[in-house]
Amino acid sequence: MAAPLLHTRLLGDAAPSASAVKTLGASRTGISNMRALENDFFNSPPRKTVRFGGTVTEVLLKYKKGETNDFELLKNQLLDPDIKRLPWLNRSQTVVEEYLAFLGNLVSAQTVFLRPCLSMIASHFVPPRVIIKEGDVDVSDSEDEDDNLPANFDTCHRALQIIARYVPSTPWFLMPILVEKFPFVRKSERTLECYVHNLLRISVYFPTLRHEILELIIEKLLKLDVNASRQDIEDAEETATQTCGGTDSTEGLFNMDEDEETEHDTKAGPAQLDQMVHPVAERLDILMSLVLSYMKDVCYVDGKVDNSKTKDLYRDLINIFDKLLLPTHASCHVQFFMFYLCSFKLGFAEAFLEHLWKKLQDPSNPAIIRQAAGNYIGSFLARAKFIPLITVKSCLDLLVNWLHIYLNNQDSGTKAFCDVALHGPFYSACQAVFYTFVFRHKQLLSGNLKEGLRYLQSLNFERIVMSQLNPLKVCLPSVVNFFAAITNKYQLVFCYTIIERNNRQMLPVIRSTAGGDSVQTCTNPLDTFFPFDPCVLKRSKKFIDPIYQIWEDMSAEELQEFKKPMKKEIVEDEDDDFLKGEVPQNDTVIGITPSSFDAHFRSPSSSVGSPAMLYMQPSPL
Repeated sequence: MAAPLLHTRLLGDAAPSASAVKTLGASRTGISNMRALENDFFNSPPRKTVRFGGTVTEVLLKYKKGETNDFELLKNQLLDPDIKRLPWLNRSQTVVEEYLAFLGNLVSAQTVFLRPCLSMIASHFVPPRVIIKEGDVDVSDSEDEDDNLPANFDTCHRALQIIARYVPSTPWFLMPILVEKFPFVRKSERTLECYVHNLLRISVYFPTLRHEILELIIEKLLKLDVNASRQDIEDAEETATQTCGGTDSTEGLFNMDEDEETEHDTKAGPAQLDQMVHPVAERLDILMSLVLSYMKDVCYVDGKVDNSKTKDLYRDLINIFDKLLLPTHASCHVQFFMFYLCSFKLGFAEAFLEHLWKKLQDPSNPAIIRQAAGNYIGSFLARAKFIPLITVKSCLDLLVNWLHIYLNNQDSGTKAFCDVALHGPFYSACQAVFYTFVFRHKQLLSGNLKEGLRYLQSLNFERIVMSQLNPLKVCLPSVVNFFAAITNKYQLVFCYTIIERNNRQMLPVIRSTAGGDSVQTCTNPLDTFFPFDPCVLKRSKKFIDPIYQIWEDMSAEELQEFKKPMKKEIVEDEDDDFLKGEVPQNDTVIGITPSSFDAHFRSPSSSVGSPAMLYMQPSPL
């Protein structure tokens, strides 16, 4: 930077008057040297363009003609790097205070410095890099483990607040810089954690930025989430467990004196228990737990939920949910921020269900959004332990009543046949009802069994199941099989004849490719996924588990009870697995656990972009 400034100073005297030359006693040699320097500078390529347009050469030519405005702006621009490079953190308190005062005076006197100052501060929201060089080669590049890092972050936030005091429009200029400075999602866990932590702190004292900051964070979390499927995470954990188990058993053969080592392992163990083996899942888990902690800190005041603050946060998050989460297929964990927020008070859970219900029934919404809303309703009602039975019944009443109205409108029409493209929202609502019923049937029938059965009979499942739209053909086999077994036990509706007919009508698709012929059967035409399947992130689970309804495995006696009515109603057929209470291709009806640990209740890896409806349409009755 010194060279251009030197040149500008020289250019300022490049065309002196005759009297000035006489006064200075400049010799002919001096003038020729000055002209040579001037010509060399103008003929050399410009090193940078000017922020307000043009090049350095053009600005200097204007300055030579007496136009100084652009030259003053150029000098300000050339001073920018000094602001960014000046080491001011980790200095004495006196130096830091003087620098903070300098920043305030600088931006108040010259607002052109506002962006560089904000960019400089934002660059300190991540741990500094320590680069060790040997010659021109970088030997080591790692994060600086600085004990003063929290104090440095505090100082940076003070700096932002001081600047905002002088320039009230600071938040408006700050947000694009925060977006630009966000570390790449593949950066280290520590880097991402520090940056997200500082973003959340900014949202506290710049509340106008909270919505944009939360949207930015959740968008980045979603990128991590879709790159770490539940199956991949579980496989990584299982592999690590098997490896560690093998190592421990091998070491046990050689460790003769294990007392000290055992104590050491016990002390070190809890710190490592929360660590995820999958690298992307580890980043996601750290950031998710950070966001969930932030939500609790915002909503709780003195150990009680602050309604006003929680409402404001709910409004921000529901808008982000609609924009980012609802259109995203098969995300595994990010959506749990809504699950957690709704647990703070029943009113927010009911508001969330009402919001999803409006999305589902509104015909102006795209079918994919309506189907996603149905998936969220079913999964939320089934898994949220904090939702009382009366709310579950109210939602079932709404859903089932809507299904009957839908059937009334379709029965006399020309589209009354099984087609996912035509009736996707209907099938999604059916599956939400079936899934909720499977999870909640014990509660619905607990207490007074007669009243419970009377309520379930009033829902008239039989009409839905027997309709020409045939929802049992489209819904996931695991959900259908559980629903059939439970309704058969209580004689609400007999589904097995329909399941048998659907099974016989299913046409496998044979595709001839370079690798040979393959037979494929579409088992998930709805592209269904259950958003609130069990959370497998170790840190985040601690927030979710206390409010989460796990699937209760059925006892052997219960399984036998479910099988008894099936033998009465259906004649045995050795060649048909469905008639024995089994699903073809090694899938069991009763033995399946409807959770993400089960092949059917986990979001299928093939569900994205699955083929269209592959079933033969039933012949008109």
